Amino acid sequence: MFGLFDLQFRLNKIDRNGDPLKAINELVPWEEFRPDLMTLREKERKSNAGAKGYDLLLLFKALVLQSLYNLSDDALEQQILDRLSFMRFLGLAVGSDVPDAKTLWAFRDQLAKTGLERTLFERFDAYLRNQGFAARKGQIVDATIVQAPKQRNQPQENEKIKEGKVITDWSVNQRRQKDTDARWKQKNGKNYFGYENHVQADVQHKFIRDYKVTDASVHDSQVFIELLDEKNSCREVWADSAYRSKKILSELEELGYREHVQRKKTRGRELSERERRGNRTRSRVRSRIEHIFGVQSQRMKSTLVRGIGIVRVRCKIGLRNLAYNLSRFALLRGSVS
Repeated sequence: MFGLFDLQFRLNKIDRNGDPLKAINELVPWEEFRPDLMTLREKERKSNAGAKGYDLLLLFKALVLQSLYNLSDDALEQQILDRLSFMRFLGLAVGSDVPDAKTLWAFRDQLAKTGLERTLFERFDAYLRNQGFAARKGQIVDATIVQAPKQRNQPQENEKIKEGKVITDWSVNQRRQKDTDARWKQKNGKNYFGYENHVQADVQHKFIRDYKVTDASVHDSQVFIELLDEKNSCREVWADSAYRSKKILSELEELGYREHVQRKKTRGRELSERERRGNRTRSRVRSRIEHIFGVQSQRMKSTLVRGIGIVRVRCKIGLRNLAYNLSRFALLRGSVS
């Protein structure tokens, strides 16, 4: 049994040990997201009769928790029931009704089908700019692989998938569990199956300013130009050697950007000492985006995505990018408050 002040004593001890969720919850302007979220309810409700369902902002914050800790829907439900810090983050009491895994899945599926996760991401980016966190000092572009569960298909089935054909031998249930959008990619001698999170971040504040989700087979350079931010205060662009080509360098020059793309050695030609020094100089800035991927892979454990098809995966990765920005905002805002 809980005493009158037992819960508060426990929460105070959690705070003394350091609870990052408390800062995020207090500093993030959650109500900024409500107008966009309410568009979902307008579409799904045809009358005012019946139960109104869970608060959409509560469900959205639950998905932020899921993104921050890379939890499955079932694990998220259990953690909300079990963890005081999660309950406080969501504004729930011990006796409050907690959304179950199916409700959380259905809400995220709504976001995915409407593409609303992108709207929410852009909403918060606009808020950041209005709060003095405009994109400054140039931008960095990079991509990271997000692996998906490997598919156990026959070789002939894989060929048909690549050609965009439907596998008629699969049952309805099999089709629901088969990810036909994910692709293989070889990187540094290793094979990966899944998707890529292409990201553009500003140098000064290290926020993700734009992103694009593709299958893993899409080369990084194919989405490079469209990620660039015209609103950045500086025309300098950093990227690794995967983006270095005559076409990209020409496009950057035409658009008025100053490139800091890593040099790469070619067959029969090693880099000069001057070029190696230049690469080291560029790496000091470019490594800032590696910090972003480090947070996502280590703290948020986002190297694997649970989801079938690029629509749902795009939503999950988009929410992870947004969750990173929310956490980063709380860190920066808390350091100056």
